[in-house]
Amino acid sequence: MKIVVTGGLGFIGSHTVVELQNENFEVIVIDNLSNSSIEVLDGIERITGKKPLFEQIDLRDKTAVQNFFKKYDDVSGVIHFAASKAVGESVQNPLLYYENNISSLVYILQELNKKPEANFIFSSSCTVYGQAEKMPIAESTPIQPAMSPYGNTKQIGEEIITDVTKVSNLNAILLRYFNPVGAHESNEIGELPLGVPQNLVPFITQTGVGLRKELSVYGNDYPTPDGTCVRDYIHVVDLAKAHVIAMQRLVNKTNTDKLEIFNLGTGKGSTVLEVITAFEKASGQKLPYKIVDRREGDVTEAYANTDKANNVLGWKTQLSLDDAISSAWK
Repeated sequence: MKIVVTGGLGFIGSHTVVELQNENFEVIVIDNLSNSSIEVLDGIERITGKKPLFEQIDLRDKTAVQNFFKKYDDVSGVIHFAASKAVGESVQNPLLYYENNISSLVYILQELNKKPEANFIFSSSCTVYGQAEKMPIAESTPIQPAMSPYGNTKQIGEEIITDVTKVSNLNAILLRYFNPVGAHESNEIGELPLGVPQNLVPFITQTGVGLRKELSVYGNDYPTPDGTCVRDYIHVVDLAKAHVIAMQRLVNKTNTDKLEIFNLGTGKGSTVLEVITAFEKASGQKLPYKIVDRREGDVTEAYANTDKANNVLGWKTQLSLDDAISSAWK
């Protein structure tokens, strides 16, 4: 079965391509290389023994999207990762986020809508919950107003998919990730953002290796155990495996609704300072950091209730925060 993975050379996308190929899916990767590298294809091949098909396409180009689905008219499903994903950058440049994250989604769905049936997995985020009123966050937790344009694009994306499934042959699963970290145990692929990292763990590892002078910790006056923000850090390999299980659920028609939603996390929150401590343990070195002002768009805490993913999807995390930080450092 042919599965299209958009953003398939990015951090989560590349790990998911590996797990799909390990389960004998044929993968076609779409990526515009705006925040990824073509060398990742070789890493995927070294891990799995097979290089996925690759198309360099900017999904904001409607004609290119149409031409892709004409060329590959026998795909069984699409996993849609391709999106801009930095909270801070989205506050600074909202129009980039609305164009990139919304138009690409619409153009793909327009092509899938032409098929007699289609399977679609959307890379969503716990940011759709905003600052939830109680922890842990379940799928039934009310959606709060978005705290950033990035979070808003994920809310809007989910609403678009919901509307389309009501009137089409599309079956979809929305996967709301908490905070993906770590790398494949082979060290062939990992989180390699271009430019200054916008996420905590790659900034920690780049600081640890000397590329950055010090880490900025945004705020230590939050109502949390040590004053820093709490997040649910999930190993990217666990996350990737959930996508394979979700796609198998759709292609095998074992989904119970045309639209299903699952939280993907560990169910445990860790503070920023706890992540720094885990890095110091994994690396055997002290990490230079300073406390700075809070960052606009950051919620105080977010961690998952994973019961639905565990019981309905049949997926559980296997790897710990220490595993994730150690693999990211390697």
